[in-house]
Amino acid sequence: MSTAPYITAQEASRTDAPAGLRIGGDWTLVHYARLQSQVLDLRGQLSAAATIDLQALGALDTAGAALLVELLGQQRLAELAATTPELTAERRALLQAVGAALRDSAEPLPARRVATWRELLGHIGQTLEALYRQCLALLGFIGLCLSAMLKISLRPARWRITSLVYHLEQCGLNAVPIVALLTFLVGAVVAFLGATILADFGASIYTVDLVAFSFLREFGVLLTAILIAGRTASAFTAQLGSMKTNEEIDALRTLGLDPLELLVLPRVFALLIALPLLSFIAMLSGILGGAVVCALSLDIPPAMFLALLQENIALKHFLVGIGKAPLFAFLIAVIGCLEGFKVSNSAQSVGERTTSSVVQSIFVVIVLDALAALFLMEMGW
Repeated sequence: MSTAPYITAQEASRTDAPAGLRIGGDWTLVHYARLQSQVLDLRGQLSAAATIDLQALGALDTAGAALLVELLGQQRLAELAATTPELTAERRALLQAVGAALRDSAEPLPARRVATWRELLGHIGQTLEALYRQCLALLGFIGLCLSAMLKISLRPARWRITSLVYHLEQCGLNAVPIVALLTFLVGAVVAFLGATILADFGASIYTVDLVAFSFLREFGVLLTAILIAGRTASAFTAQLGSMKTNEEIDALRTLGLDPLELLVLPRVFALLIALPLLSFIAMLSGILGGAVVCALSLDIPPAMFLALLQENIALKHFLVGIGKAPLFAFLIAVIGCLEGFKVSNSAQSVGERTTSSVVQSIFVVIVLDALAALFLMEMGW
């Protein structure tokens, strides 16, 4: 039978604070609302010498123990729980546990003030560590891809021809219009700027060489690789990331299939074929854009333009440019697939990894192109 809880205050002489409290009845969740108002009235009024009588305490649960902690304080309640013989071992344990829990939640750890220069150095260190881990993961994934490529190269029955053709169409054939249009316009701009500057020196005829050199060695493959990095690497990451989120990659492993061989290698091979072809188209489109500007602004007819190309431009410049395409293609495909495998089970992760794959691909392409240009310039190629 439930007993109504109560708090009886013993009045002290010469002060408004109670000399002691007599607590009884059932301190449970049922009576929480009524007890809370009394606790709020008496909280903070008890002196250190006030006596607490818990002999008439009836039922007790976690809600009642929390009110007792609020009324008496954690320190005093802990002392009462340890010294009052009328309390059973279970009630002592409950009061001590509730008091400890409220003390931990009520006393947050003091915030440590860190110097600005230490925060800056810490942020730099975290960034460098993340970069190191990213490079390590990329090198490891490149090794896995090369190993898988060598493994299936001698087993034609394991080639995924259908998947290869599909990805070749997606990342190669469908990208021809945008690559051709962009490089045509860039070629026209380069020819126009070259004609404007070289006209001051009476050397407008060398605009042909400027356009040819720039697109055969640099612009053709570089612009194409940047476009493919933004268009195809992001697609690879989003596709594999969605499969990772839907647990399709785990299902492939459960069936005994290798996701690297099934999903990554067809994309890598498709880009290895598509990017050199797209780079060749980009070179032709850029030179064509320059030829149009030369014909309209410099009165250099197409026949003369082709003759100057044949006379002044060696084959090695074309080979230097087209030789970079397979390397760029491999790295773009590997980075896009690796970021796709890193996706966790959330839509936000898919977006973050897609952005990361595009940024990494473009960064790697530009850095490698700059290093290759410096190396080839020093070698005289």
